[in-house]
Amino acid sequence: MRNSMSAAGAATAAAIALAGLITAAGPAAAAAPGPAAAKACAPAVVKLADIAAGPAGAGNGGTVKAFGANGLIAGQSRGLPAYWTADGTAHAVPVPEGFQSGEVKAVNAKGLMVGALRRPGDYDHSFAFTYQQGAAAVALVNSATAPSTLTDVNDAGRVVGMDAGVPKEWLNGKVVRELPVPADAHPSTKIISVDGINKRGDIVGTALTYYWEDDVVTSKSFPVVWPAGGGYPPYSLRVWTDSDYTVGTRATGIDDLGRVVGHEDRSYRDWQERKPAAWKKPYDALPADPGRVGGFEHLTLDAISPTTNVSVGTAVTFVEGYANHIQAAYWPGKGSPLALPHPAGAAPDSRSEAFAASDDDRVGGTFYDWNTMTASAVVWTCASGQAYAPKA
Repeated sequence: MRNSMSAAGAATAAAIALAGLITAAGPAAAAAPGPAAAKACAPAVVKLADIAAGPAGAGNGGTVKAFGANGLIAGQSRGLPAYWTADGTAHAVPVPEGFQSGEVKAVNAKGLMVGALRRPGDYDHSFAFTYQQGAAAVALVNSATAPSTLTDVNDAGRVVGMDAGVPKEWLNGKVVRELPVPADAHPSTKIISVDGINKRGDIVGTALTYYWEDDVVTSKSFPVVWPAGGGYPPYSLRVWTDSDYTVGTRATGIDDLGRVVGHEDRSYRDWQERKPAAWKKPYDALPADPGRVGGFEHLTLDAISPTTNVSVGTAVTFVEGYANHIQAAYWPGKGSPLALPHPAGAAPDSRSEAFAASDDDRVGGTFYDWNTMTASAVVWTCASGQAYAPKA
């Protein structure tokens, strides 16, 4: 899973530290109580090594998108899909000839990774792949004639994603079901992304309704949950805004209890807004808004841990339509969202984002240092012990 639990979290943090990859975290401010696992880990901001080489012009840096078992971390490095083992070594996923970029979006406890690849110069056409750790090559699983991507995999090996515009679930390389539009949706509604699957097999995605009537456009995007196994109809989750084409609401993850996170985005010319959203069963109410990180006007929730109800994302302040201040955010499931620190010595205007949260209190993402003009895949260990409320 993108945010799957690692059974050896504390040992993993120690192994990475011994590999010499840790840059000390900045001074930790008061933090909200975190998972019990936090007591056994050491707070640190870990910059992960880059793979040895990447495509021309890719430079350095990367991002963490998922945690697996036994210290496995996955994401992207130097523009290519990559993973890191517990000793801190960076490994490039073996990409077929003709592909130049891509990323691992999720990994399960058995080392099965999923993601997307792209050819040089073709940014609109992605190719879905699976990769078993240690294998000689990836397996392409999509149509070659239309964009496809795999976004998540659970520990049972169930894979979800979009194939040529069709939302699907796979098992052992075979399609086991296509995911239907909810029966209560307008006939124009289409599924535009599949965003996660939990341990049980519940799937979350995002749907878009768009149509003209009496010279007026109606546009609404909203999360959809498909219960495991397909024996029950999908749920249409409620959203705050359902008739404004400048506003979209998307899901980004689902945990083992069916809690869903995501965000509402308003984008119109120079006007930008990002509002965090959290839904829970029975999905009959509007989403909860957990608030904002102090000193920031906007927040996205981009991942949720499997069982600890920790969500992570990015706090943002826009200036004239541009994201001017960006910092990784941590929400423990109650109270106000908090910020995650940058490494000690980082420039004050450096930037970070968070995309993965584990049950053993790690958070993964990316960090950009304005001092050195370099980006790094990064892990916050014992994240609850580092998360803090910035001074206004």
